[in-house]
Amino acid sequence: MLRLGVLDQSPVPSGSTPAEALRETVILAQATERLGYSRYWLAEHHGTEGLAGTAPEVLAARVAAATSTIRVGAGGILLSHYSPGKVAETFAVLAALFPGRIDLGLGRADGASPATAAGLQAGAEGAHRPFGEKLVDLVDRVEGEHPALPAGDGPEPWLLASSSDGAGAAAALGLPLCFAHFISTGYGPQIVARYRAVFRPTERRQWSQAMVAVAVICAETDEEAERLATSVDVWKLVAEDARGCVPSIEEAAARPRTALEDATILQRRKGLVVGGPDRVADTLSRLASDFDVDELVVLTVCHDPTARLRSYQLLAEAFDLAPPGPAHGR
Repeated sequence: MLRLGVLDQSPVPSGSTPAEALRETVILAQATERLGYSRYWLAEHHGTEGLAGTAPEVLAARVAAATSTIRVGAGGILLSHYSPGKVAETFAVLAALFPGRIDLGLGRADGASPATAAGLQAGAEGAHRPFGEKLVDLVDRVEGEHPALPAGDGPEPWLLASSSDGAGAAAALGLPLCFAHFISTGYGPQIVARYRAVFRPTERRQWSQAMVAVAVICAETDEEAERLATSVDVWKLVAEDARGCVPSIEEAAARPRTALEDATILQRRKGLVVGGPDRVADTLSRLASDFDVDELVVLTVCHDPTARLRSYQLLAEAFDLAPPGPAHGR
């Protein structure tokens, strides 16, 4: 049975504010928990007006406090900016507050312009250490003994990857892998298969574990989903660190586009699943089969928060997600 999780970037629609977007994140988390989604991950982006999720560790605490069963975490912490020791301590505290529910997704991208990245790293000792060195340091700390945490209650580290390099690092360290199909649509199944083939078991984890992050817009009909997708199509024509708020459908339709931009939209649609419940469910089922995974993490960005929630509702119905069980440790 295919399980579904949520990856939330906390998009800011035009006419709204970051504070309102963060409130919508909490509302969506509560709703998707009731619908039977398996986990809720908060993304980290900086310097992008249209994305409010700059501090996933803070949002994870808020979301976990507002829910009771769903796993919550970062998708992911951009480790290049931070001290491994501080990240490990932060997520150990989260795991102590919400035992058995905290995931620690780790990304290697900067997720920010060079100027913003420099500001995030200013004064941080070792900020320019190689990512691999920092990753090993962090995993050693997170998977070490935490006196305050019973076995199995600590944060679960995942490595986010969109290439063979990231997948290879996950395999070498014996970490679960989340492959970002919405970023990289080429050779993903082969990369994940290679990850499994070279996975090195550890004392804590004997078998490989992989899931795939997919961008989806689902609506009652294929036509309505295509209409909703026009706003994100136009929004993504601008470089991430220069994107404003997510435009409305009307604003997107009114924006003139060049032939090159139309071709860019068509190319990027390879990383976005759009349609009614039947079309989307068929596509996601094929993706899960191609990647040989039993869990997908779904990212939905559109202008209307109600339409975004409805997209997740329709997916839950299409896949007949099970309602949540008793809360861990409650």
